Amino acid sequence: MNQGMARQYKRTAIAVAVGMCAAASGQGWAQEQVGEAQTVVVTGVRAALEQSLRQKRNADAVVEVVTAEDIGKMPDKNVADAIQRLPGVNTQSSAGGEGGFGENDRVSLRGTSPSLQQTLFNGHAISTGDWFVLNQIGGGVGRSSSFSLLPSELVGSIVVQKSPTADLVEGGVSGAINVITRRPLDFRQPLTLEASVQANYNDLSEETEPHLSGLVAWKNAASTFGVLLQGFSEKASVRRDGQEILGYTPISPTSAAVAANPALRGVVVPTFIGATLFEQTKKREGGSFDIELRPSAGVSLDLNGFYSKLEAPHQNTNWLAAPANSVNSLNLVPTNAVVRNGTLVAASFTRNAGEVDNIYRPEAGGESWYLDLNGKWRVNDRLTLSGKAGRTRGKGWDYNDVFYQNNVDGGMNYALNGLAPATVSYPGGNTTSPLSTAWAGGGDAQSVDQENYAQVDGQLRLDHPVLQTFRFGLRWADHHRTAEHPLETRPGPVGFTNPGPAWNGQMYPKDFAKDLGGNLSANYFKYDGAALGAWGAVPGNRLLDYTLRHNWLDEFEVGEKTAAVYGMVDFGGDNWSGNVGLRAVETRQTTIVNLPGGPNPITGSAFGPYTPTTYKRSYRDYLPSLNLKYDLRSDLVLRTALAKTIARPDYSALGGSVSLNDDALSGSGGNVNLDPVRSVNFDLGAEWYYAPKALLSAGFFYMDFRSIVAQGTSTGTYYNNKRSALATYQITSPYNTTGSNKGIETSWQQPFFGNFGTLVNYTHADGELDDGGELLNSSRNTWNVTGYYENERFSARLAYNYRSRYKVGVDRGASQHVAGMKNLTASVNVKLTERLTLTFDALNLSNETIRMYAENEDRPRAFYSNGRTFYLGLRGKL
Repeated sequence: MNQGMARQYKRTAIAVAVGMCAAASGQGWAQEQVGEAQTVVVTGVRAALEQSLRQKRNADAVVEVVTAEDIGKMPDKNVADAIQRLPGVNTQSSAGGEGGFGENDRVSLRGTSPSLQQTLFNGHAISTGDWFVLNQIGGGVGRSSSFSLLPSELVGSIVVQKSPTADLVEGGVSGAINVITRRPLDFRQPLTLEASVQANYNDLSEETEPHLSGLVAWKNAASTFGVLLQGFSEKASVRRDGQEILGYTPISPTSAAVAANPALRGVVVPTFIGATLFEQTKKREGGSFDIELRPSAGVSLDLNGFYSKLEAPHQNTNWLAAPANSVNSLNLVPTNAVVRNGTLVAASFTRNAGEVDNIYRPEAGGESWYLDLNGKWRVNDRLTLSGKAGRTRGKGWDYNDVFYQNNVDGGMNYALNGLAPATVSYPGGNTTSPLSTAWAGGGDAQSVDQENYAQVDGQLRLDHPVLQTFRFGLRWADHHRTAEHPLETRPGPVGFTNPGPAWNGQMYPKDFAKDLGGNLSANYFKYDGAALGAWGAVPGNRLLDYTLRHNWLDEFEVGEKTAAVYGMVDFGGDNWSGNVGLRAVETRQTTIVNLPGGPNPITGSAFGPYTPTTYKRSYRDYLPSLNLKYDLRSDLVLRTALAKTIARPDYSALGGSVSLNDDALSGSGGNVNLDPVRSVNFDLGAEWYYAPKALLSAGFFYMDFRSIVAQGTSTGTYYNNKRSALATYQITSPYNTTGSNKGIETSWQQPFFGNFGTLVNYTHADGELDDGGELLNSSRNTWNVTGYYENERFSARLAYNYRSRYKVGVDRGASQHVAGMKNLTASVNVKLTERLTLTFDALNLSNETIRMYAENEDRPRAFYSNGRTFYLGLRGKL
C-alpha cells in the first residue's frame, strides 16, 4: 500500500493479538475526517468491530478491515487465521504440494488462486520462505506468501483492498492484503509493557508446548520520539494421520490384465495408496522493532524491521500399496476387479509392487525478514512528500534430507470408497517389521526470495470545488527468486547390502487413523528419525557427491525489475467522493533455466549434461482505475469500481524447469514465455449502516481474465534415475488462456441485547476458463457465522466457517480437488484483574478431515486428520 492509500487508513487503536497482552486501554486511533481528526479509544470486541466498520465506510475503495482487538479476541495464530472470516476471503492449509495441515498457510480472494492476491507489510512487499521441500523446488514454487511465518502478535490492523487504486503496488488481480504493524507513537501511555504465556495442546499428538511473547513500547512526553520492541517464541507438536492416493496411471493396453479382461482397456488404476503418518515439532521465533521520530509537525521518520524463523523438522512414514506397478510392471492380472467411472476402484493381486517410504527431514525450515525506512515531509499547506526504501528476504530450506524405502512382501487387496478412505490389506505380508532395502536418497534443497524497493509519493491539495487532491509517485523494485537442488542422492555401493536403519520396535500409534473413518489398520512399523539419519550418514550407503548428484532439472532463477509511475486525483462533493488514476509499470524479466545438452554443456551430473540458458523479456502495462462512492443517505452507501489489473505468474511456472517423480512417472514443467495474468475488474455494491456497530451489505464483482495461467498435462520421455532407463512421464505444464470470475458478497453485522452480537458473511464465486477448464482455488460458496458475548470481565466467541470444494492444482498427473470443508473455533477471555487476563482458545473443534479427490469423487487423492488444538494462557500488561 502506497502513502496515498495508507492515508485512508490511519493507525487503528492497538489491542493485543492472540497470545499477547491486552493493551487497548493504552492506545488510540486517528482517522482523517473532513476538516478534523477524531481520536477513538478501542476497549473491546464490539468497539473494535465498530472501528473496522468506520474505516470501511470512510474508504473510497472497496475494502475490508480487521483491527487488532478483533484478532486479539479470536483464536487467531497467524495473519491468515485473522482474516478468514471476512467476506470474499478464503484460506487453505497448504500451498498445494504438501497436503493439508492444521495451520492456515495461504490466502486467496474472491475464489481465485493465492498467487493472484498481493500481500504487503506496511505497504511494501514481504518475502517469505516455504518450509516444505515441494514448495522450494520443482513445480511448486509459488508467488503467494506463506502466512505460517507471520504470527498475529505483530498486527495492528489488516486492510483487504478489493478494488485497486493507482497508488497501490501492482501485482494483485484479486486484491491486496496490507498488514499494518504497531508503532510506538500510537500508544497513549509513555511506557507500555505486555507479556503472555500460553500452553498449546494438540489432542492428536498429545503433546503440550509453550507459546511466549512480549512487547515494550516507550515514547517521550512530547510524543515526538518512540521505540517499540516485541518478540515471540512459539512451539507446537504436530501429528497428521492420512491416507494418500498418489495419482492414477492408465493400464497398459499391452498388459496381461487387458489381455485377460478387455474391459480394462482405457481404465486408470491408483498409482500408490499409502497409510501416511506425519510427525513434526516446529518452532517459530522472531520479533520486530520500530523507531519513530517526529521532530516537527511536518516531518516524520520511521525505521522498522521484522524477523521470523520457523524450524520445521519432520518425519513422514508412508506404507504404500502399488496397484499400477502390480499391473504394468509386474504384469499381474487383477482378480475381483471392479471398474467404475473409468477407474479400477477395487482389485486383488497376488503380489504388491509397493514399498515403505520413510522420510526424515531434520533441518527443514524457513525465515523471513525486512528492513524498511519511511519518511514524510509536509512542504507547505498544499504539498506533502513521502518516501520509502527497504529490503526484504525470505528463504526456505531442507538440508540433510534422508529417505529410505523398504521392500514389502505378500499380496494386496484394495477398494476405493469415494470420499471415504480406501480399504487396503496385505494378505500373507509382513507389516510389523522391516524388510530389505528397496531404495534410498535425500539431499539438500533451498529457495531464496528477495527484493530491494524504493518509492517516492506526493500529495498536492488542489484549489478546486470538486478536484480535491492530486497524488503522484514512482516506485522501483528488483526482485529475485531462485530454486536450488544441489544434491539428490541415491543408494551407494553398499546401500543395498549393508543392514538397514536400526529398528527399535517402533510402530504406528495404536490410534492411527481413528478420526479418518473407515476401518484402517495401524499395524505398521516405523523407524526413529535419528536412526534414518544415522543410516544415511554411513559412508557408502548413499552417494553424497555434489557434482554427480546435482539435480539441475529442478533449478531455475527468475529476476524481475519493475519501474512504476502513477498519477491519481481524489474528487468529491457533498454526498459523493472517489478517485481516478493511471499506473504505468514496466517489467523486465530474466529467467535462467538449465536445458539438457547444448553445444558446450556442463558435464559430470548423473542427470545428464546441461546448459544454463538465459531468457529475457520485457513488457509494459497501463492500469487505469476508478472508484466511486455515493452516500444515498447518511446510513446508506453505494459503491462502484472499475480497473485493469495484473499479477505475474508463479515462479515455477516461469522457471521452465522439469521436476520428475520417478515412482509415479509424473512431473511438472514451466514456460518461460508465460504472459502475466491480466484482468479487467468491476465492482458494484451497497452498504447499509442501519445502527451503531451494525451493517448489512451486498456487492457484485466481475473479473474478465484477458490472460490467466492454467495447467495442462502432456507426456514426455525422460531418463528415470531409479530404473536407469528412459520412461514416459505425465508432465503438467502452465499455459495462458482466458476466463472469467464473477460473484456476490454479502455481510451482516449486528449487536444484540447490549452484550451479544453476530457477524455473518456469504460469498458466491463462479469462476471458469473459457476452454471449459476449472479456475484454480475457486470455491462456489464460502460462508461464516460468528457469535460473541462481551461484558467488562468476560468475553466469548464461537466462529463457524464453511468453504465448498475447489481445485488446488494438478499433482502427479491427476487433478487435486479439496472437498467441502467446515471449521469451528472458539475463544474465551476472563479478565482476572485490570492487568491480567485468562485466555482459552480452541481450533478445529469439530475435528474435520481434509478430503481430496482427482477428476471425480471415484478417484480420491487424500484424507488428512490434524486433530484439535487448544491454547490456555495468561496475558498481562503494565
